[in-house]
Amino acid sequence: MAKELVKGNEAIARAAIKAGCQCYFGYPITPQSEIGEYMGANLPKLGRVFITAESELASINMVIGAGTTGTKAMTSSSSCGIALMQEAFSAMCCAEVPGVIVSVMRGGPGLGNIAPAQGDYFQALKGGGNGDYKLIVLSPSNVQEAIDLTYRAFHLALKYRNPVMLLADGILGQMMEPAEFGEYPYKDPDVNEWALSGANNRPARNIVSLHMPEGEMEQRTNMLFEKYAAVAKNETTFEEYMLKDAKLVLTAFGTVGRVAKAVVNRAREAGMKVGLFRPITLFPFPDKNLHEVAKNADMILDLELNMGQMLLDVRSAVFGACPVEFYGRPAGGLLTPDMIFEKVQELYKKLDDKTKAGVI
Repeated sequence: MAKELVKGNEAIARAAIKAGCQCYFGYPITPQSEIGEYMGANLPKLGRVFITAESELASINMVIGAGTTGTKAMTSSSSCGIALMQEAFSAMCCAEVPGVIVSVMRGGPGLGNIAPAQGDYFQALKGGGNGDYKLIVLSPSNVQEAIDLTYRAFHLALKYRNPVMLLADGILGQMMEPAEFGEYPYKDPDVNEWALSGANNRPARNIVSLHMPEGEMEQRTNMLFEKYAAVAKNETTFEEYMLKDAKLVLTAFGTVGRVAKAVVNRAREAGMKVGLFRPITLFPFPDKNLHEVAKNADMILDLELNMGQMLLDVRSAVFGACPVEFYGRPAGGLLTPDMIFEKVQELYKKLDDKTKAGVI
């Protein structure tokens, strides 16, 4: 299979179509507008549904409508647009409605700017919707992974009847890389047991997020968290790179992960034992795996294009097994390989000094 040069946003859209996406509902906002543009140009040719909605609120509620019928549906937006969808995410989780949301992060807070950033980690993982709920969140670091994780997002949404977010940033959305589009690799579950498809030959069904009888909402929430535990057990993925003897371990997600890998290579060439741990599923977060890595490391350095959002999950996972440092830039400020390497040199020298002093 030949690789082709493809832009990140276009790659996500093409992968969604190959995954069987039947409906796309969206409202344009940079830096992800090419996703909607590609869908608008190509879905109708295939006899599928494309609608430019009047708002992000309309977009996500259309996804809910399609999802209740077991139809593969998707929306995409960015930062402040995703913020408007939070109430609907909570409702989708509670009612067990599948759907795929692509969030291509821009600089913030507020309306922010169109520079790439990772300031929406909290938005995706901690959520602005009400109650106890979880999105499944996948984080690609390159265009090929964006394709592969788009396929996976549609499968997981149906498998667990839960919204799945593909969390990228403006770098990935706008960059071009060689990638290949294989066939959709998953066998999706049968939706006929629960989907709303007309009740001519079966009892009526309801898919709702309102549960008023005493104890019913508690029972449903407990059921949802049993499902989330199954997701964590079966679907947690991450990348480990040169960790076997690493004294200093870098943690990063998304595009920062690829920059960090380049820094690891450079540090190894300079004789420093540095490795990388990159979560691919942000929920479920690979906390147990990171804890095992931390037990054999002298220090963790968390790298993010924000002020330290995944840092909370990293520290929780490490749970005191070793010190955790942070280095980040917010709102469109980029971490270059040179900047990270300089920080690695600084911290590695401190570790060496402590080793010589007998502290480590």
